[in-house]
Amino acid sequence: MAENKKSFVAYADWKETFDALSDDKAGELIKHIFAYVNDESPVSECMLINAVFANIKHTLKRDLKKWEKQHVQRKEAGKKSAEVRKRNATVVNGRLVSSTVSVSVSDSVTVNEKDIYRRFAHLSMSVLEFNKLEADYEKKTIDSCLDSIENFKNNKKYKSLYLTCKNWLKKEQTKHELKTLNKFKAPWE
Repeated sequence: MAENKKSFVAYADWKETFDALSDDKAGELIKHIFAYVNDESPVSECMLINAVFANIKHTLKRDLKKWEKQHVQRKEAGKKSAEVRKRNATVVNGRLVSSTVSVSVSDSVTVNEKDIYRRFAHLSMSVLEFNKLEADYEKKTIDSCLDSIENFKNNKKYKSLYLTCKNWLKKEQTKHELKTLNKFKAPWE
């Protein structure tokens, strides 16, 4: 079949073919298949085995062509990868060493305490963020939500007080809208 190929695919739909054959003929067919995939060029004197094997042979050839194509593609990709690594390598003490690039970015933002609307634990909300929320919600509602977040046992997992509050307020608004809609539903619904 192919040099260095150590496996082949046997398809589940071949079962019907094997089931239709007697055990002796099924054994002869499977031996014929193994001889074929191991490049032994089998020849059977049984016309039944030759006829049944013809369809299986076409499938095996199609799979082999597909495998050879993938093998060539993978080989080429490996060569290209090796060339890139070689190009990017540097010489250290007479040896080629692959270079690695490490980039570290650190950014810090300084916020004045007077710019903070609310702070607790590791979370804080700026006045600017509060003003964004206040465009859609009342101050009392926002403060109530912030109290709930502060008292929430698992608030340590949150990274942004503004985004958490915004999400919680959206959920509450949706619940409130559903309750209001349910009040005005027609009695026959």
